[in-house]
Amino acid sequence: MKFLDLAKVYIRSGGGGGGCVSFRREKFIEYGGPDGGDGGKGGDVVVEAVEGLNTLIDFRYQQHFFAQNGQHGMGSQRTGKDGDDKVLRVPVGTEILDEDEETVIADLTEVGQKIIIAKGGNGGWGNLRFKTATNQAPRRSNPGQEAIERTIWLRLKLIADVGLLGMPNAGKSTFLAATSNARPKVADYPFTTLIPNLGVVGIDEVEFVVADIPGLIAGASEGRGLGDTFLGHVERCAVLLHLIDGTSGDPAGDYTTIIEELEAYGGALAEKPRITVLNKIDALDDEERAFLKEEIEAVCDGPVMLMSGVSREGIPDVLRALRAKIDDNRLRQRKAAEDAEEDTQWQP
Repeated sequence: MKFLDLAKVYIRSGGGGGGCVSFRREKFIEYGGPDGGDGGKGGDVVVEAVEGLNTLIDFRYQQHFFAQNGQHGMGSQRTGKDGDDKVLRVPVGTEILDEDEETVIADLTEVGQKIIIAKGGNGGWGNLRFKTATNQAPRRSNPGQEAIERTIWLRLKLIADVGLLGMPNAGKSTFLAATSNARPKVADYPFTTLIPNLGVVGIDEVEFVVADIPGLIAGASEGRGLGDTFLGHVERCAVLLHLIDGTSGDPAGDYTTIIEELEAYGGALAEKPRITVLNKIDALDDEERAFLKEEIEAVCDGPVMLMSGVSREGIPDVLRALRAKIDDNRLRQRKAAEDAEEDTQWQP
């Protein structure tokens, strides 16, 4: 299945059915009076987050979604049938953007969340509604409300606990393959990862989700390489795992390049909790490890962990550090939710 994380779709709700002008005509009933029914309501266009999807590929082959119109009213006080809704099923983590591709209409982060994007028109009144003591034979009815047409964008941001960052060939896919059942492409040339990959990682009987995105290079924010297109997939992560290739020749420079690209991307991504790891230490001796670790720590002003995705050296320690960061983030979120609930309860 191809991966697609951005799609433009055209939607239209159902128009309301028109009201009916009708009079009761029966033998031996001289004054039947008006009996025109109301029109039916038009269908809504609904976007719903569902399980089992991890791409927007379905919206590449179908971009137009129209809800059903309401049926017109009929005689004998019969109301027209309501139009069926049109439901767009999207993966969890999908943002709905307006046509300007900037204004966020909704963010569906949980299974079952849904939002009405275009509301169906109400049905028009039949002439029975206009009957009064002074106008007992009205010959007017209302047309149904018109449909709503709009263009929206669907943008998928994967929901994961950990996001992998690094230059191409930093060992991100090797780490994901070594710690989970995911099988990303691993090779000795840059940009082997062309689409994001997800893997479920476990340590000490606790599992969390790791997202691997294509590597960044200098100038990614300006469109170089694969650009920063996929950075949106790590915006929701609790912690970032920054892998640095210990055999690159300039690990400290690689670290600086990635941080500069995060800052150029904007938002809160550069301030997210981050764990820095010197990878591929199986190719380094003890003296080289100590020298490179000290060099990177001088640049990042924080601790640097050592790891090898091939020999698995240091991987358990890195996973435990990630788990601790995830637990801290969940604790903060729980506390923030409790504080917000208390504020709501005490509002006058």
